[in-house]
Parts: sequence; C-alpha cells; structure tokens
Amino acid sequence: MKHSTDLVNVRIAWCRRQSALASTEPELDGWRAEEDGLRDALLNRDHTDDYRLSDPQVLERYLLGFQDGAALLCIARAERLIHAAASHKESCKPSASICR
Repeated sequence: MKHSTDLVNVRIAWCRRQSALASTEPELDGWRAEEDGLRDALLNRDHTDDYRLSDPQVLERYLLGFQDGAALLCIARAERLIHAAASHKESCKPSASICR
C-alpha cells in the first residue's frame, strides 16, 4: 500500500510547493483545493459538496485533485496485481495443478 500512497503524496507535496509560489488569492485557492482533492482520494472521502459553494474554478481544481488521486491509487493497485501475478507465474511449477 505504501507505493500507492507515495504517488499521491508526491503530488500533494507538488501542490504545496505551487501554493507557496502562488501570486494571487485565486491561484492559491486552486492549489489548496487540488491538494484537498488528492488528500480526500487518499483517505477515501469526498468533500465535493463542500466545494459546490466555492468559485467554479476552485471546485474544478478540487475535482481534478480528487479524480487524479483516485486514478493514481487505481494505477498503483493494478501494478501490484500485475506484479503479484507475474511473481506467481514464475514460481508456479509445470506439474502443479494450479498451472493447468
């Protein structure tokens, strides 16, 4: 599970760095919303309704973070499954019933 969270945490850190460089309040709000969306995907929660009252661009950035975070977690899970299947296939002996 660590690898799957690493992908999202790297993106969260990137959003924080971009927030520090933001030159306007709307830009800062966007980076913070994207970070919140990533974190919510990581923690399996959804605060979309909380952002519906925000500026439309802020809601869009929250949804971007949330959807990207969910996609990164899904990719990491798929990679783990592929790796596990490949490891199983290599360790499987021709005479084993599971390989038939």
